[in-house]
Amino acid sequence: MPSLLALFFFSGCAALIYEMVWFYLVQLVVGASSISLAVLLCAFMGGMALGSWLLPRLVPARLHPLRVVAALEAGIGLLGILIPLALPFIQQAYVSFAGHGPDAIAMRALFCVVILTPPTILMGATLPAIARLRQGDAQSTDIGLLYMANLAGGAVGTAVAGFYLLRVYDTVIATAVAVILNALIALTFYVLARGTRHLAPSVWAPSPLAPGTRHSAPAAPAVYLAAALSGLTSLGAEVVWTRQLSLLFGASVYTFSLILSVFLAGLGLGGFAGSHLAKSSRDPRTALGVVQALLAAAIAFGAWAIATQLPHWQPTAQFLPNVHASPWLAFGFDALRCSVAMLPATLLWGASFPLTLASGQDRAGTESRDLSGHVARVNATNTIGALVGAIGFTVIGIPILGSHGAQQLLVAVAAITSMMLIWHSTNRNRVLQLTLPIVLLVIGLIAVPAVPGRLIAYGRSVNSWDSIKTFLFLGEGATASIAVTVGTGGAKQFHIAGKVEASDMDIDMRLERMLGHVPALLHPHPKSVLIVGVGAGVTAGSLSIHPEVERIVVCDIEPLVPVSARAYFGNENHHVFDNPKVQLVFDDARHFLQTTTEKFDIITSDPIHPWVRGAATLYSQEYLTLEKNHLNPGGVVTQWIPLYETDIPSVKSEIGTFARVFPDTTLWNPDLLEEGYDLVALGRAEEHPINEAEIQARIDASPAVKQSLSAVVLPDAGAILSTYAGRGKDLAPWLADAEINRERSLRLQYLAGLAANQDQRFTIFQAILNFRKYPADLFVASAGTESRLRSWYEHRLNTDTLY
Repeated sequence: MPSLLALFFFSGCAALIYEMVWFYLVQLVVGASSISLAVLLCAFMGGMALGSWLLPRLVPARLHPLRVVAALEAGIGLLGILIPLALPFIQQAYVSFAGHGPDAIAMRALFCVVILTPPTILMGATLPAIARLRQGDAQSTDIGLLYMANLAGGAVGTAVAGFYLLRVYDTVIATAVAVILNALIALTFYVLARGTRHLAPSVWAPSPLAPGTRHSAPAAPAVYLAAALSGLTSLGAEVVWTRQLSLLFGASVYTFSLILSVFLAGLGLGGFAGSHLAKSSRDPRTALGVVQALLAAAIAFGAWAIATQLPHWQPTAQFLPNVHASPWLAFGFDALRCSVAMLPATLLWGASFPLTLASGQDRAGTESRDLSGHVARVNATNTIGALVGAIGFTVIGIPILGSHGAQQLLVAVAAITSMMLIWHSTNRNRVLQLTLPIVLLVIGLIAVPAVPGRLIAYGRSVNSWDSIKTFLFLGEGATASIAVTVGTGGAKQFHIAGKVEASDMDIDMRLERMLGHVPALLHPHPKSVLIVGVGAGVTAGSLSIHPEVERIVVCDIEPLVPVSARAYFGNENHHVFDNPKVQLVFDDARHFLQTTTEKFDIITSDPIHPWVRGAATLYSQEYLTLEKNHLNPGGVVTQWIPLYETDIPSVKSEIGTFARVFPDTTLWNPDLLEEGYDLVALGRAEEHPINEAEIQARIDASPAVKQSLSAVVLPDAGAILSTYAGRGKDLAPWLADAEINRERSLRLQYLAGLAANQDQRFTIFQAILNFRKYPADLFVASAGTESRLRSWYEHRLNTDTLY
């Protein structure tokens, strides 16, 4: 048994490394929208369930179970090698047919099934296969221990992949580690099989009853329904809690790995305890019912802790003052907070699996003759329930019920599962025992709090919570939570996923309008525009008032964003969402560009901060190349570059990658005081001079454009040129050690994730300004403008030298 536990531990480790790599790779093809995530989960978890169901039906019981598992592990490793090799060819076929709308959803589902189902079928078949191994008095509780070891390995694999392999290396190395693990596991299982005798089920002798043990009722539909409902509540809660904890901790790639690791570790520890409880319990079905009743309370506790307690666990001068001095200390602190909220429930979910197995096993041996089939049915129904929970609460539960209603529903499902199990148990006191789930149901429904609006608005920035005067809008969509607030100072702010993404404050309005006006004024004849990340719609609105612009495509993954922006930022965005020029596309921008043949004169991107999980794809060399390939001759691309909540290596990666794709890169500074906050990177398909007189003529030709620019202190072409902060070719010495952000590794999301708690904006900006000089070969400016800019640049350079 110890050797099997170790092997299943490493098997789980390899499986979760694959899962993280495959989800990462496949999302690059089908996009990162909620639809894409839903079909990814369908394919992955559906394959696991199908593997559990098929194994007893397709693999003869006479085959040695250890050799079967060895073959399954070898097959997983082989597919682990083949999938990355085949992916580019399958991707090419996919993007040639895929598009948008209902047909596109079907295409995404088919693609994910083709890629993920074969290996996940093999993964799902391993547990039923090992259940055929008959050694001494082995029972279903031993299978529960193996399941526990597999989950524990999964927790370790998640942490190793998320915090080390993908951070330090890339998807190729991570895949190689998982393949090597599979190969070693397969070889070990094969060697063990040579020294282990296997008896076919027909010659198994029934196990004698333990003294004082009653006969359990045969496996009933209630047991399998309980397995499905337990899986539903576990993955449903994980979806809800991942959303809320990502707000609280910051939605970086590290946070996702941390939450999943804690979740799996809790399931593994609970599985260990549940296996021992199943062995000692005379009535495992009643014990399972009690666990499900306690689970209703634990889910409510998790909801209460996340919403009301954990936000106040913040480092202070007296309490853990040095936590944010190191990102690793911060991750450890977040793991502690995550464990407090999640472990009570995850321990109970983990304990439920071995108890469910024991609930359907006749101690007299009736069910033991078909232990493999019983394990397969429990595993399959549990996985199907988990699939329904994950998809249902992502696509329906949170958007329709909100996190509050979704968690109340989870409490109710756990309590109802408990009542059903207790009612179908053999215990004579079951009517009295029904009191427990009923009482815990009532308490749990009352205890689940509403998600605080301040958490939705400011997330981890708890120091800003008291600045909110009024909430104008609160909403939870399938992919992000949205808030619109009015601060105590009167500023109106637009919040996405716990961050302020836009506002009517001068510094934000200046940036948002520059992202639209600057490329429109530098392009000779802008007619078609693609906007990636709509935010409050100010950039789209700025472009919509340029008389030459005829078509604007706005691409965003969350439908709630334009809905709220339309209602509360109409004056600031020129009511752009009512403009007939505008077409809304709700999809991942990368997927949209992969699947459209349309080209644009301007593409402007204002994505969320690159430390947010998934956002770094919009800063990658491959994505920027996609943008460049979708430009018409003379086309212009602009990209938001944040200098706050980051560090120098992250900014170097962003600018260096952009300049690698667009040699004619220029940087523009929206900060009036030139202290550094964020930048606009501008790349052009063709290099040509920037003419002050031509820009001024176009401003004068449109009163609406002139008024929009004047409102953000950019009244003329000279003021626009004064925002010039440098260009890529001049920054080449500074960017020499920049890590280029490629999709194979997405270095930026790991660099930026480690720097999310830092504030080096002033240092970063001054480093960039040290390389700024008047671009005589780029600007065609009046003598007055040129003299003023040269004097200003030299003054800044001399001032910086003094320090």
